Amino acid sequence: MRSQLGPILVALGAGLLLVGLLVWSGMVSWFGQLPGDIRVVRPNTRIYVPITSMVILSVVLSAILVTIRRFM
Repeated sequence: MRSQLGPILVALGAGLLLVGLLVWSGMVSWFGQLPGDIRVVRPNTRIYVPITSMVILSVVLSAILVTIRRFM
């Protein structure tokens, strides 16, 4: 197990770096502004509930984790 931990950490770091670069470049600016994301803006209150965005994120992360689990 210990010998497999290094490559896993490197892959997680590379994935996090890739996501960070995509966010920084503005390529995921649609995230959080999808139909189904609830946004209420009033003079003294802002309420934001990204339901659709979180469902998509959950499906993508689940697919990634299932794929990783199959190959390990």
